[in-house]
Amino acid sequence: MTDSSKKSFLIPVLLVLAGAILFFPFLGRVHLFDWDEINFAECAREMVAAKQYFLVTINYLPFWEKPPLFIWMQALSMKLFGVSDYAARLPNAICGIATMLMLFNVGKLLKDKRFGLMWVLVYLGSLLPHFYFKSGIIDPWFNLFIFSGVYFFMRFQMYKKGTMQGSNWHLILSAFCIGLAMLTKGPVAFLVFSITTVIYWIYEKRWNLINFPQAITYLVVVLAAGGAWFAIEAATGHWDIIMQFIQYQVRLFNTQDSGHGGPFYYHFIVLLIGCFPASIFAIRGMMLKPQDEKMREASRWMSILFWVVLILFSVVKTKILHYSSLCYYPLTFFAAYALYELWNNAAIWKKWMGWMIGIIGGLLGIALSLLPVAGMNKQALIPLINDPFVVANMDAVVNWSYTDSVVGFILLTSLLSGFIFISRGKKANGALAFFVGTLITTNMALFIIAPKIEQITQESAVEFYQGLQGKDVYVTTLDFKSYAQFFYSDEQPWKDKRCTENDWLLNGNIDKPAYFVCKINRATDVEKEHPQLKELYRKNGFVFLERNLLP
Repeated sequence: MTDSSKKSFLIPVLLVLAGAILFFPFLGRVHLFDWDEINFAECAREMVAAKQYFLVTINYLPFWEKPPLFIWMQALSMKLFGVSDYAARLPNAICGIATMLMLFNVGKLLKDKRFGLMWVLVYLGSLLPHFYFKSGIIDPWFNLFIFSGVYFFMRFQMYKKGTMQGSNWHLILSAFCIGLAMLTKGPVAFLVFSITTVIYWIYEKRWNLINFPQAITYLVVVLAAGGAWFAIEAATGHWDIIMQFIQYQVRLFNTQDSGHGGPFYYHFIVLLIGCFPASIFAIRGMMLKPQDEKMREASRWMSILFWVVLILFSVVKTKILHYSSLCYYPLTFFAAYALYELWNNAAIWKKWMGWMIGIIGGLLGIALSLLPVAGMNKQALIPLINDPFVVANMDAVVNWSYTDSVVGFILLTSLLSGFIFISRGKKANGALAFFVGTLITTNMALFIIAPKIEQITQESAVEFYQGLQGKDVYVTTLDFKSYAQFFYSDEQPWKDKRCTENDWLLNGNIDKPAYFVCKINRATDVEKEHPQLKELYRKNGFVFLERNLLP
């Protein structure tokens, strides 16, 4: 092996090791949070418990909102490592490593190794892009599959135009990745890909870059990969699940699902703050015009992908934080390009960049620094809060200390260091300080602050559910939606369908004790409406009740 090949092999190995260090430790330090994390983890747990791997269920009833690929990953993780918070999040930690390798290799092919490494750093050194690899939500794999599909199709197009090495196999790889994305979250993957491709073709005015047989081949591969689960459901007579799935996808576009509404500009704000500091550099990167053909082509694709996703999910009525997370790829591409050009003194540092980084980063750093102080002085905040549930949440005993403010101080220190470098003319070093500081801050916040937030918001309920593990009882919630009671009580497959109905559990001839959880602001109404329930205790905003067997 030559020295050059050794170096080429060494970087991916180091990236895998770095990813393992960044993503694998402490995945189970806090419990899963409602809704999405516990939703998918519960589907996976029920697959394992019921040994039913082709039917997605919640409370052992068909669940039609998502296809099963990510849930299969979680189920496999749980089979290998046991049902736990750690196992539920492990697939996304692996996705983090896969993303690092993908970004490096794509960046190296488009530009060089330095650009590839900068792209990795920018992605990991931004708040939400890094955080998502430590979560149990479905989007990291979904986004990686779509980005890979767009990249391979872009490479196929560049091969046909003679601007980059490639082959017809890149077309197949693109279709396969888009199919996997559909099998992960649904047809929106093909919608995003199709709109991006059509806009690119309109811009280029070169529709002959793919011929009819190639287009048919593409669709066949997409349907074979993405439609496998749907074909199984149809073959087993579960047409109702397919129809419910389609209706749910339409409803997400037309209505606010589960109260998740918001203004049109919602995702613009999410990306600006949630992708700090990459968002600021991305604005600068979008203003730059690459000189070489490959980067010009890639910039065109990344720009179209970014705006398609951002506008599409700004139009969609349902507004959820991670809906715009596919934007992280093109956004960090432009941020990495701005950093690359600054490094090579080919771009000028703009004063507005410093102001935006200072304002957004400063506010975030101050907020993280003051959060522990607020926690230690919660009595002063309680009179300002009108929600009885939130007030009761704050009764939780949380050992805040001034040392917890180190999380915010790390971010503020990195900002100060970056500005000192920039003032001395070392703009690239200053930019690196911003990203490294944010990377450290994100991990410190997850390690120090996240467990204390959980103590306030959900720990008392999770403790109650865990206390019911191994007991032959029913457990459910009243007047609020949750999946935690199923996952943390380790609910086993039931024989009587009536046990999924709250009315039967409240008033029917139950065959074993039933336990109920409601929020404190509904406790009085629940007691009046259901006098047969016995209150066990209250803790941190939750009220725990029991209904014993009829005499």
